[in-house]
Amino acid sequence: QVQLVESGGGLVQAGGSLRLSCAASGRTFSNYHWGWFRQAPGKEREFVARISWSDGNTYYADSVKGRFTCSRLNDRNTVYLQMNSLKPEDTAVYYCAVAPMIFRNPTSRSSYDYWGQGTQVTVSS
Repeated sequence: QVQLVESGGGLVQAGGSLRLSCAASGRTFSNYHWGWFRQAPGKEREFVARISWSDGNTYYADSVKGRFTCSRLNDRNTVYLQMNSLKPEDTAVYYCAVAPMIFRNPTSRSSYDYWGQGTQVTVSS
């Protein structure tokens, strides 16, 4: 059974940092993009960032560029989202997902095949 499991969410004050993890089990996703999305209450799920497993290429939404960083740990089939300088507007449930490499730069939810269950990030002001 294929699973993506996020962890690392929590409550942090504005200006603080968190590191989210996404671990895959059941198969490897070496020819995939790994993406991060978030969904705040009453809002659509939005793209945050992605990393290509094969070459480590990353891409970020403008709202998080310069503050968030994606990385991967090859031998553990795990990706990370380091979130610094957090703002209250970053509060959301964060999801990881994977998209096949046939998509050049997937930012749409429809490009992603497998999803994790999400982890809550709350940033207090």
